[in-house]
Amino acid sequence: MNTITQNAADHVSIEQTLNRWSQAVSDKDLPRISEHYSSDVLAFDAVGQLQFKGRDAYMAHWQACMATCPGPTLFDMQQLHVELGQDLGFGHFLCHCGGTNEQGEMQSSWLRVSQGYRKQNGQWLIAHEHFSIPFDMLTGQTAFNLQP
Repeated sequence: MNTITQNAADHVSIEQTLNRWSQAVSDKDLPRISEHYSSDVLAFDAVGQLQFKGRDAYMAHWQACMATCPGPTLFDMQQLHVELGQDLGFGHFLCHCGGTNEQGEMQSSWLRVSQGYRKQNGQWLIAHEHFSIPFDMLTGQTAFNLQP
């Protein structure tokens, strides 16, 4: 992880937070995923509706996404970069994300992820999140085959 911050304790805290969040996603543990988001999170996901306002709406979307892949999940953060201020921060990374379908086949692709963080009651929470997949502007085809 490449983290830029003035406070070593915040550096450790955000690293632990993102590792726990990533593991919760890999485990498909919705309650643990949820605890990493602010109640007023605003999210732009690569699938589904245009935006999700609030933790409850976003967790319903997470649950629907996880249901599409009944088997094991792949969620691998790469090239993470985080910058933190006193109470606000942002980060971005590439994510190899996917899941095993009903035939046992892994379906995955690389996504781009940006996050905004807010420190509340001494804990770093995700206040904004944006997952995206590149696409070809001429054909409208999603570029699922890109590699970092």
